[in-house]
Amino acid sequence: MQLDELELGEPPAFEIGDKVQLRKLIKNDGTFPGQEVGAVLAKKGDIGYVVSIGTYLQSSYIYAVHFLQTGFIVGCRKKELELVEEAK
Repeated sequence: MQLDELELGEPPAFEIGDKVQLRKLIKNDGTFPGQEVGAVLAKKGDIGYVVSIGTYLQSSYIYAVHFLQTGFIVGCRKKELELVEEAK
């Protein structure tokens, strides 16, 4: 990990309620219960809403995004998301 990847010194890039779009395909790495390893959880272009914000390895934010089409709530990193609309 490079020093510039340390996100926790800055505020989160997204806030709870923000509408976001996925920038890449997300597959189950074995941490999503009820789905096979390798199963597609969300596709590039899918739209969802940030429902919570956590951290990963004391270095980056993880955004729990609720994808309404599938009903899945998937943990995503900042680089996997782009803002569509800020929460009101």
